[in-house]
Amino acid sequence: MVFLLSAAIASLFLLPLFSDIALVDPLALSPIAGIAAIITTLLSVVAYIIAPKDGSSTLPFTVYLFFLATAGIVVNETGGIGSPFIALWSLVSFFSVIFSVWAVLAVITTSGLYVAIQYLEGSLDMSVIIVVGLVSLVPVAASILVWRHRDNFDDSNRNVRKLTNELSEVASKSEIVINAIGDGVVAVDSMGVIQLINPAAQELLGWGKQDAMMLNYKSVLKMIDGNNHEVESAQDPIAQVLNTNQLVRQQNLTVLTKSGKKMIAAMVVSPVGETGSGAIAVFRDVTKETSEGREQAEFISTASHEMRTPVASIEGYLGLAMNAQTATIDPRAREYITRAHEAAEHLGRLFQDLLDVSKSEDGRLTNIPKVVDLSPFTEKIVQGLTEKAKDKGLELVFVPSSQRAQRTIVPVYFVNQDNDHIREVLNNLIENAIKYTPKGTVRVDIEGDDDKVTVSIKDSGLGIPAEDLPHLFQKFYRVNNSDRQEIGGTGLGLYLSRRLAEAMQGRLWVESVHGQGSTFFLELPRITTEEAERLKLQQANQPTPSTTNQPTPFPSGQHIDMHSGPHKPPLVSAKPTGTEANPEPVVSDRDQTGQPIVAPQPQTPVQPQPQPTTVPTPVAPAKEVPRGQSLTREEIADRVRQLEAMAKETPPPETEQPPTTGQPQP
Repeated sequence: MVFLLSAAIASLFLLPLFSDIALVDPLALSPIAGIAAIITTLLSVVAYIIAPKDGSSTLPFTVYLFFLATAGIVVNETGGIGSPFIALWSLVSFFSVIFSVWAVLAVITTSGLYVAIQYLEGSLDMSVIIVVGLVSLVPVAASILVWRHRDNFDDSNRNVRKLTNELSEVASKSEIVINAIGDGVVAVDSMGVIQLINPAAQELLGWGKQDAMMLNYKSVLKMIDGNNHEVESAQDPIAQVLNTNQLVRQQNLTVLTKSGKKMIAAMVVSPVGETGSGAIAVFRDVTKETSEGREQAEFISTASHEMRTPVASIEGYLGLAMNAQTATIDPRAREYITRAHEAAEHLGRLFQDLLDVSKSEDGRLTNIPKVVDLSPFTEKIVQGLTEKAKDKGLELVFVPSSQRAQRTIVPVYFVNQDNDHIREVLNNLIENAIKYTPKGTVRVDIEGDDDKVTVSIKDSGLGIPAEDLPHLFQKFYRVNNSDRQEIGGTGLGLYLSRRLAEAMQGRLWVESVHGQGSTFFLELPRITTEEAERLKLQQANQPTPSTTNQPTPFPSGQHIDMHSGPHKPPLVSAKPTGTEANPEPVVSDRDQTGQPIVAPQPQTPVQPQPQPTTVPTPVAPAKEVPRGQSLTREEIADRVRQLEAMAKETPPPETEQPPTTGQPQP
């Protein structure tokens, strides 16, 4: 508007100069008014070009002041309050509020200056005051009423423009980032319709952007099960997120591409906004990694299985060397052999752990559920480890047992899970508590509700640093600090325990404060007493599994240690001391995990030899060798002592029995 009005005034000034048209006196403008109008016109053009980019209000205000001066000069030169341009001054006054309070002050000051000049010239009367008020003050007042909310309006517009620019900039950056991601990204709305698909997802799935957009994700991201059928909603990670609004991670998900090629994908689906608003799926092709992992697992399984046999033989030979009934060695050599035997045990535990881990990862881990009352089952495991805790000066407490001693009713907690898996997990957790507790108490407790039963193992030991807790159940992870440098381990026990817990539809977690001890929790699904009785009948009527590689019963009074991680040395029966130079253990059978069992070598009949005057009492071999069982070193030593006692009480062999090779020569 300023441009048009100032251009019109400039035209009135220039028209007589460049044409023969002569304007009447009231419309004739002086050079000052014409020049002011031309300058105002040029400034308005500049302001129109620069002001939107600059965002400053200084230049528009300057243009307004020039227009105010131009209008004042024109009105004053063309008759004052009787000027035909008096309406122009009213417009200047009306729009002053738009340009800030300083523009209003300029209008009022100019009007006051005109009244003062009229007063000095003696021309001031009531009509002048009324006209000045009508053309100056009234338009300003009206302008204030009309434009009183303009500041808020301008601020809102300014904020909207700023936010729009920021959103546009963020959207541009987000698109650049999403397009640069190497993993596939697919965004869907509440109805599962694809709203975004990045180039990596297009390449992985074989779909173009224009073809995939606005289609249901199930048509593009085809997830199938092992039978090549579309996965159900319960196994569909995107459907789960849309229903629960919780982040879902899924590994080894089979996806069918547009060409029909199967791809193994790892997928993470995150919710967007409120429940059901939408989801973003990020996935990548892990087919090669899965194949390599499977090959590595097969290699580890084969290598561990094959190397356990020589390791078992080494343990057997070293066991024979340490047995006073089969070899005589000096104390210094016994120390060396003991260290070698401990190293062989550690190596055997490592191979056993590797084999168990490979089985758990490739699905070869057997799972034979059987109903069991978890309280007495756990109590037997605790009793088997009580001696180990006492040897270390620790107190191992089973809380329900203490409650029964106080005549407190202890609930019955039935579970229907693989008993060997439960034993392995609990044995590992309790042994770890004993191992990492220098002094104090280890408490084992059982609690539960209608759906879950939880076994807790609490110790007063070293505790676990907070930074190590997230990695504690990872494969080969061990807490590395000075307190644990002398404590051995493979770093596989807790990882395997977690895998076993998950295989039993349970979970395993830990709460710990460094320096104050740790508490491990094993949670398993609980069944009711009625369901337990029904399952017991079903399991009793089922055919007994093949016992080809099943362990034979352990001799009465001995504890069976089924620890999942460490592999304990096989029991070697004592042989009578004789002239045979190299007594050799014979592998007679393998336990259910493939572990060779070392049995006593059959004695070869020989011709009777002359006996000296004093005939030593021959030692009878063990009558029974436990198969498929794992024993601690303390239990082996205890068994050897029993065999020695049996040998002393055994009468000489009958005459029809061939003499043993262990009899001394004359």
